[in-house]
Amino acid sequence: MHGTGTIYKRCGCRDPLTGRQRGSACPGLKRRGHGSWYLALPQPATAAHRATRLRRGGYPTRAVAAHALARLRDPELVSSGALMSCAQWLGHWYATVEPHLRASTARGYRKHLQQYLVPLLGRELLCELTHDRVQQAFDMIVRQHRDSGRPISGNTLRRIQATLRAALNAAIRRGMLTANPARYLDLPRTPRPHPVVWTDARVAEWLRTGQRPAVAVWTPVQTATFLARISDHRLYALYHLYALRGLRRGEGAGLRWYDIDFTARTLTITRQLQQRERGRLEVCPPKTAAGERTIALDSGTIHILVIHRNQQRLEKIAAGELWNESEYVFTDRYGRPLRPDHIGHTFQTLVRASGLPPVRLHDLRHGAASLALTGGCDLKVIQAQLGHSTIVTTADTYTSVLPQTAHAGAEDTARVIIDAARRISRSIRQQPKRRHRRTKPRSAAHAVTRTPVAA
Repeated sequence: MHGTGTIYKRCGCRDPLTGRQRGSACPGLKRRGHGSWYLALPQPATAAHRATRLRRGGYPTRAVAAHALARLRDPELVSSGALMSCAQWLGHWYATVEPHLRASTARGYRKHLQQYLVPLLGRELLCELTHDRVQQAFDMIVRQHRDSGRPISGNTLRRIQATLRAALNAAIRRGMLTANPARYLDLPRTPRPHPVVWTDARVAEWLRTGQRPAVAVWTPVQTATFLARISDHRLYALYHLYALRGLRRGEGAGLRWYDIDFTARTLTITRQLQQRERGRLEVCPPKTAAGERTIALDSGTIHILVIHRNQQRLEKIAAGELWNESEYVFTDRYGRPLRPDHIGHTFQTLVRASGLPPVRLHDLRHGAASLALTGGCDLKVIQAQLGHSTIVTTADTYTSVLPQTAHAGAEDTARVIIDAARRISRSIRQQPKRRHRRTKPRSAAHAVTRTPVAA
C-alpha cells in the first residue's frame, strides 16, 4: 500500500469450490467491462481515531478512480477533516454538544443517530455526502416503516432531518462542508394530530377494531372514574395534578414542597426533572420561558396534597436511616426523586387496570385544557396555566371541545335564533291593524270594451 494511495480492479465473482469472492484474483478481470475499479487511501491515526484505510469502489474506469483518488488527496480536504466518515463525524458532533443539551433533546438526537442516520449514512464520506444521497436515506426510512406496518409520521421525519442538519451545520462552521445537503428534502407532510374525545361511539370502535386516535382525551366522567379508581395509590396526588392542572411530566417530577403555597393555594413551576442515559436525573429549566409560572389550586387539590404530605412523613419514619432528604413532593419510598419514565410506565399500568380507553400521560395535559375550557375559563387563563408561549398553541393543539360543551353551544346558538324570532313575532302582534275599504265591483254596463285596432 503506497502512502499516497493505490488503484486496483476487482469483482464479486466467487470461487465455485470455496465460495469465497475472487476479488482481484479473478481471471475475468482482463476482459473489458468485467469488475469495477477501486481505490485505497491510508488514513493516519488521530487523537480520536486509529490509523485506517479509506476504501472506495464501484468506479467504471481507471481514469474515474484516479480522479477520485486525486480529489481525496487534496491537502485542503485532508486538513479540514472532510475525509472523516459520516459515522465518525456524527459521533464526534454528538459528544461535543451532548453536555449542553436538555435531557429530552439529547435522548432524541441519540435515537436518531443510532436508529437511522448512522446505519444509512455512516459509511459515506463527509466530503462526498450529497443531497440525493441524503434524500435516498430518508426515502429508505419511509419504506422500512411502511413495510413493517408502522408508518412514520412527517413530524418524526422532520425531527430526524433537524438532527442531521444541526450536525452538518457544525461541519460547515468548521470548514468541512460548503453547503448542507440535508436542506430542502422532499418529505411527506402529515397534519398535526388534534386531540379527539373518547365518546361512546369511539370507545365502541376501539373495542371492536383495537384502533385508537393518535391523541385522545377522556371525558370528565372518564377522568373522574380514573381518579376514583386510583385514589388509594401512593402517587394519586401526582396524577391528580396532571389531570386537573396540566403539568408536563418533568414539571410534576421536579416539584419541591416549597414550590407549593398552601395558604395562597398556588403552585410555582421553576424547573423540571429530566432523565438522561442510564437513568441519570438532571434538573433543567422549564421547556420555554413561559413555562415558569404560578398555577392556582382549588381547595380540593390542596386537601389532596396535604394528605400526600402526611403519607410521605409516614414513609420517612418507616424508611428510617435509608430516607433521602430531597425536598421533592413526589418520591419513591426512600425519598429519592422519581424518574420521569417510571411515572409514565406507572400511569400506563394504572390505565390498563382501570378498563378505560387508552390515553398517554401527556394526553392528560390536553384533557386539562379541555376541562378548563368546559369550566368556562378564558383561553388566556388556560395559556398561562399550561405555560404556552402563544395562545395559538393553546387554541389549536391543546383544547378539545367536549360533547357537553358542544351541546351547550348548539343550544345557545339555537336560543339566539329562537329569541330573535320571538321578538319579531311580538312586534308584529303589537302593530296596529290597518282597516281596508272594500271597493264595489263595477257593473257590466260600466265596463269599458276595448275595440281591436285593425292592422
